[in-house]
Amino acid sequence: MQLQEVTVTARRQEESLQETPVSVTAVTGALLDKLNIQDVTRVSELAPNLLIAHQPSSTTATTISLRGITQSEPAATAEQGVGLYLDGVYIARTAGAVFDLVDLERIEVLRGPQGTLFGRNTTGGAVQLISKKPGDQFGIEEKLSYGRFSDWYTRTRLDTGFIFGSPLKATAAYLHRERKGYVDNTLAPSDSDPGSFDNNALWLALSADVADRFRASFTLDWNRRNGTPTFFQLTAASADVAAYYGRSPALGGAPFTVSREFLRTVQQAPFDGRFNSKSETLGYNLSLEADINDGLTLKSISSYRSFDQDTLCSLSGNGVMRGVTVDPVTYAFAGIQDLYGPYSCRNAPQRQFQYSEELQALGHAGQWSYVAGAFYFFERSAEFNHQRLTYVLPGGVAAMNLTPYQAFGGETESVAGFGQLSYRPAVLDEKLELTAGLRYTQDKKKFWSSLFSAQGNKDFSNTNWLTSVNYRLTSDIMGFARVSTGYKAGGFSPRSNQLVPFKPEKATAYELGLKAEWFDRRLRTNLSLFQTNYEDLQVQQFLSGTRGASTVTANAADATIKGFELETVALLAEGLTVDASFGYLDPSYDEYLFRNPVTDQVTNVGSSARFPHAAKETLHVGAEYAFKLFSIGQLSMRLDWFDRSERYFGGLDVINPFNELVKDPGTQNLRARIALSQLPLGSKGSWEVALWGDNLTNHDNVGYGIDFGGLGFGGLFFTEPRRDGIDVSMKL
Repeated sequence: MQLQEVTVTARRQEESLQETPVSVTAVTGALLDKLNIQDVTRVSELAPNLLIAHQPSSTTATTISLRGITQSEPAATAEQGVGLYLDGVYIARTAGAVFDLVDLERIEVLRGPQGTLFGRNTTGGAVQLISKKPGDQFGIEEKLSYGRFSDWYTRTRLDTGFIFGSPLKATAAYLHRERKGYVDNTLAPSDSDPGSFDNNALWLALSADVADRFRASFTLDWNRRNGTPTFFQLTAASADVAAYYGRSPALGGAPFTVSREFLRTVQQAPFDGRFNSKSETLGYNLSLEADINDGLTLKSISSYRSFDQDTLCSLSGNGVMRGVTVDPVTYAFAGIQDLYGPYSCRNAPQRQFQYSEELQALGHAGQWSYVAGAFYFFERSAEFNHQRLTYVLPGGVAAMNLTPYQAFGGETESVAGFGQLSYRPAVLDEKLELTAGLRYTQDKKKFWSSLFSAQGNKDFSNTNWLTSVNYRLTSDIMGFARVSTGYKAGGFSPRSNQLVPFKPEKATAYELGLKAEWFDRRLRTNLSLFQTNYEDLQVQQFLSGTRGASTVTANAADATIKGFELETVALLAEGLTVDASFGYLDPSYDEYLFRNPVTDQVTNVGSSARFPHAAKETLHVGAEYAFKLFSIGQLSMRLDWFDRSERYFGGLDVINPFNELVKDPGTQNLRARIALSQLPLGSKGSWEVALWGDNLTNHDNVGYGIDFGGLGFGGLFFTEPRRDGIDVSMKL
């Protein structure tokens, strides 16, 4: 009775989690399936110091934060500090990072800078999505699920096995998922309520051992999402804004609602009669591997990906209100009109495509092992943003309806060469491993905007390095020390009204780790202590006003982030497993230079600035018990508890006056599942039925908040209330 070995590819080669001198969380596809996790946002409940959150303005945009490093700008040209990879392919944009996970083998969360092997834009870490490979035998798998809010999905997987005795095998998997909204918008049909969706996803894979030493695989992933973003409700308003909109009912308009309580029945005005947003992602991946000899493998990963969306951001939290308006040019009385506000927009079209090629050499010789390679990446993206807002004039007597418009886009071209070498001296029975790595990157950035005639064109280069030492104290205990660097490319602020370049962000991380298994591999404990120093930290400063919503990215800060992570899993008895993880962050700014827009004075505000989206503490505890139920099958029960401390969404109270009123006071989630599995179906098949519940304490969890301080309001959205449902799975 022992814990199962976990395999990861954190160093680009398959190796045991316990032998990898990197802080890694590995989440199996089986656990994802049990918890009905359909996209990457819910993975943050299973890994310490990780946050992946939906943005309220889109059905596909995310904010990813890892060890305090966050990218909250969903613009088509913005780049994140936590790399997201699908089968070794870098997904460049958080704007299209939410897609349905059809059939994953596991998810790996690599914490800390990964600049040597994974490259640019991994100053916080990397998240790897690894899909299942085609099976050797013919098989069909089907899963049906139904839950509260008419939330249902069907997922079908077909494995051909080896086709007609050839070395070729294939997999086709299809997912359809739809749901009515969990907030009732009385102005919309139920299938267009906030939080509703109708998604389709397809996964195709072909693989073959073409020869004894040559393997090839091809995958295609396609995802079409159609749905209404979550309801963004107002939680704060200035006195002028509250007074102005408060007169709306007397003028024939909708009432003005501001509340910190989770509203379940609301009014949300449409945008040109529409509520739904649409998106489509498509990806191709061709991987080739050749074993030159027993000690050397060459690998090529060629990929093309595209993303296209037409998304609505209804961030007013109210119905169609009416008010006294003036002409925005002459300030002459314009009448009592339907209002645009406080704020809404349509991003359409927002498009991106990318091509990447990576060549790798992976090998070993005696006490030496190595990874070397070259990488090429090209991307083109663009966004056309139609905004509508109502700007309330001082005194709250009148307002202006405004329609600011912005279009922008750009190109990125990146090339890199990298290598990492490890050595295990024989003199210490190969218990000691020394590793060094190096990566050189060149980036070329181009940028254009409809707001100014100047064109941005900048080149950047950087060298990342890594050193680590790990020593196996016993056969089951390994300690490691690691110093690594990371680099996030420079660029241009996408939503600024003038050309604003910013420099690269650089990180140096120091880490100590201890990975151990105890009691004959019945208890596993992995501990990491880290400190990461950031230079020229890229800070997103969100602004709002008559020009609409904008974000300026500036190298405003140097920062130090300290913390630790503990992950443990224990096999307490036959069939009884308990797992837990805890993450702690202590971030601080060494310097944060801020230019006051009123006084034009630059001051160091590091002592009062916050780290947006970073929670000091994250905790997850899970327990599962499975046992044979007579001759019927296997009965299993699982409980999961997640707790995350408060987090702020704005960095500076001076430009985010409603920071306290839009913050997340803390997240809690209790899940439960009971399943009867291994039930016979036909001669070789089996089936399973399960009952599940999510957010069983019905806690009001905040998903995301935005402070539109310049427009006099702020708000947030809540994630789903308590849900429950049933699953039925079959394997043939």
